Amino acid sequence: MEREFIMIKPDGVQRNLVGEVISRIEKVGFKILAMKFHKVTMDQAEKHYAIHKERPFYEGLLEYITSGPVVSMIVEGKEAVKITRKLVGATNPVDAEPGSIRGDYALEIGRNIIHAADTPENAIMEYQIYFNDNEIQSYERIDEDWIYE
Repeated sequence: MEREFIMIKPDGVQRNLVGEVISRIEKVGFKILAMKFHKVTMDQAEKHYAIHKERPFYEGLLEYITSGPVVSMIVEGKEAVKITRKLVGATNPVDAEPGSIRGDYALEIGRNIIHAADTPENAIMEYQIYFNDNEIQSYERIDEDWIYE
């Protein structure tokens, strides 16, 4: 099993899409191991987006991601990162397939509803910014035999 970090961004929260996004994540079969509704601190934002520090959009990204509440999650499932990336859609909603979260609900790259880590290694690094080990639950879903072969 693989873990993935997902964040419903401030625009997703403000547009009342939290339930829709969580529903899609659950319906695909992922197990939610941790979830919190919180405001990203500047320190967390700087750690999370450090890879973009030299990019011209960096300051605006920090301002945006700390501008309002978000919902952060750790989900688990087989090939969770790869499947989540398809579920979420391309970073630029113009390129996102209809049926993906961004393809259905976003119009601009700077307001694209959701973040998902792009590799299993980045997922771990990212969720460790927002969650302590004692906040992550481990359990078996009663329907796992119907999800996995």
